[in-house]
Amino acid sequence: MARELNVALLGFGLAGSVFHAPLVACTPGLRLHTVVSRNPAKVHAAHPHAHVVADPARAFADPAIDLVVVATPNDTHAPLALAALAAGKHVVVDKPFALDAAQAQAVIDAATAARRVLSVFQNRRWDADFLALRALLDAGALGEVAELHSHFDRFRPQVPDRWRDRAGAGSGLWYDLGPHLVDQALALFGPPLAVNADLAQQRDGAQATDYFHVQLRYPRLRVVLHAGALVPAAALPAHGLRFAVHGTGGSWIKHGLDPQEDALRAGMLPGSDGWGRDPRPGTWLRVAGDGTVQEAAPPAPAGDYPAYYARLHDAIVDGTAPPVSGEDALLVMRVIEAGLRSDAERREVPFPADRTL
Repeated sequence: MARELNVALLGFGLAGSVFHAPLVACTPGLRLHTVVSRNPAKVHAAHPHAHVVADPARAFADPAIDLVVVATPNDTHAPLALAALAAGKHVVVDKPFALDAAQAQAVIDAATAARRVLSVFQNRRWDADFLALRALLDAGALGEVAELHSHFDRFRPQVPDRWRDRAGAGSGLWYDLGPHLVDQALALFGPPLAVNADLAQQRDGAQATDYFHVQLRYPRLRVVLHAGALVPAAALPAHGLRFAVHGTGGSWIKHGLDPQEDALRAGMLPGSDGWGRDPRPGTWLRVAGDGTVQEAAPPAPAGDYPAYYARLHDAIVDGTAPPVSGEDALLVMRVIEAGLRSDAERREVPFPADRTL
């Protein structure tokens, strides 16, 4: 039987209630012991056996807690992670890791000093479509990739009244969805040579970035990361573009988002029958030996968000590598910062040679 670790979850908003709590609860060896929330009724409706406290300090001081999951507003991520590490806890931080690379490095240094496992929650590495793309690339099925277009569009013409859409540190789409798309690109191709970003506020009444179009430049490859809030096609899964990848050996084009978030929102249990199966596996076009382009059956792995916490448990108990390292997340923050600088200065920013970021 897996050694059981007690988990304290900080925050029970979207990230805490939809993603972290169900995934922790379904992972062998993890127990959702405490939730830090000012809404105990909401917590107990979903997790009746969890302790609920209003102050994170009470969770940090509890000797029963092994792991702290930070799922609070973005500007609190680094301070809460530092406090948890100072109390001797292992730590998961929801994306974005921090507000900037300096904060991220401070958290990494604190985890090293405390000899505790630190990881950042990048669940989109376990999206069905990303796993399929990785399988195609690992097999060399697309040849040498020349272009990757990664979209995470939405149709939300009305600006909601929530912290993510208000003016302030860490708000807006570049901090919300940008870390997902950047992390996937870095996981596939490593650091780029340069970053060129266009960030905008397009909706009436927008206070924070609700559009980004960012190019990561590699020697041959160009990676385009894009998100907008005024994309009607995104409301129809069959039409909203997720990936378009083109190489010397073929193309792979994918529409619609991984189904796991919708399943979690609907209250489905992770790992249940059919979990992570994407009904839209994408279109794979191969370049045949005679130079013609032919359609082929694409790989269709199931998405696997539960794998994140299973690997995290093993990292804490057995000393294996965490599912996403602090160093991985630091690199993401450097790209996020480079994008902010590129947009502000209206120029391409060298990366990572430009260490003045």
